[in-house]
Amino acid sequence: MEEYRLSHDSLGDVRVPKDAYWGPQTQRAIENFPISGLRLPRRFIRAQGIIKWAAARANSELGELSPERAAAIMKAADEVASGLWDAQFVVDVYQAGAGTSQNMNANEVIAHRAQQMMGGEIGDVSLVHPNDHVNMAQSTNDTIHVAIHIAGAEAIVHDLIPAILRAEETLESKKALWMNIVKSGRTHLQDAVPMRLGQEIGGYAGALKYWRQALEDGVSALYAIGLGGNAVGTGINAHPEYKTRATAYVAEKTGLPFHQPDNMFTFIQNMDAILQVSGLVRGLATAVGKLANDLRLLSSGPRTGIGELKLPPVQPGSSIMPGKVNPVMAEMMNMICYQAIGNDLTIQQAVAGAQLELNVMMPVVAYNLLQAIQIMANGLDAFNDRALKGLEANVEKITSYVEMNTALATALNPYIGYDKAAIVAKTAFQEGKTVRQVVSEQHLLDAKTLDEALDLERITKPQEP
Repeated sequence: MEEYRLSHDSLGDVRVPKDAYWGPQTQRAIENFPISGLRLPRRFIRAQGIIKWAAARANSELGELSPERAAAIMKAADEVASGLWDAQFVVDVYQAGAGTSQNMNANEVIAHRAQQMMGGEIGDVSLVHPNDHVNMAQSTNDTIHVAIHIAGAEAIVHDLIPAILRAEETLESKKALWMNIVKSGRTHLQDAVPMRLGQEIGGYAGALKYWRQALEDGVSALYAIGLGGNAVGTGINAHPEYKTRATAYVAEKTGLPFHQPDNMFTFIQNMDAILQVSGLVRGLATAVGKLANDLRLLSSGPRTGIGELKLPPVQPGSSIMPGKVNPVMAEMMNMICYQAIGNDLTIQQAVAGAQLELNVMMPVVAYNLLQAIQIMANGLDAFNDRALKGLEANVEKITSYVEMNTALATALNPYIGYDKAAIVAKTAFQEGKTVRQVVSEQHLLDAKTLDEALDLERITKPQEP
């Protein structure tokens, strides 16, 4: 049978599990919000630890916090940042507005751990108090918002951008490998003029590059953090130099260029930077979803589909059809992209829910942003390793499609005109012949000119400016 200790907050006594590092306000949140079982992720908890570490250091240097107490808080906050106490962060994502419960969860865990380091007992707050010491010069309103910026920036810089780059490099290598393979282009899901397989794959690589560069530029919006703005932006109860020092220490700890915002009140009231970055993640998801869809289409078959590409067989595809292999990695990637796009819609609606001096929807914004970044990064790595790297070209099938492509008649326009070329295409389709056969049989061009007109190397060569 679990043992409890009696803790106290402004509403009265609360029973807390005896060995828990959290305190009464966290316990109330556990009881009030038994909603989803979802928790804010590792990167967010790390960010909370960094904030509390930076705050304690700044307050100590400014003479607001005793050196011994500050040292214990900083060490405990470092442990939180490292992941040592993740199991003690137990508040549901769907919790009190603004994330007060989440902030107090961090304050209580760090306070009790610091208390323990100073020779006190867990549950006693006489040496280190969650509000008076760990939360000194802070509010939920600035720290949770800042934690989203820190966690989001670190996740993009260290996880998502490198994952995009790895997939991009794989596609670039396939582009170079397949630049001499001529294939049928397709528009409107119908045959179009020929192109090179390397050009098609290079288009996918270019889309990843576009969104990678957009994220590299856009992540800078998250570097503005209103640490020290406190409840509404005025910095009440904080030393005048606190915000500058604490922000500098966050930058030092993370190695990223975090700085104070141009307008503290704008920062506290709104989450525009997060909305902007979420939109970039949504854009990436849209592009990657298109890539996954195209690979499913181009690898369809193997005998009754397009079948121009071969995806690596990574697992059996059916519980009833023997030998069936499905494009599971591309399917997975599609589902991830749909989820990330949906996350952005949640964020947009939550950001629009700001009222007066604060947006209280921060916990759901934090969860959806960080989940989208995490699943996109992890998904891209899995997709790259188990699909893109092993992607193969079915040259025999690609060549057969090119030869039967009636859109080749487009290359005849400069020689016989659009109207005659259209008749050639229609005749070739109706009679099951190639464009070359029809032109030759109707004596529309001599053999040398026909070879020139239908030279696939010339047709598919990119036009130089």
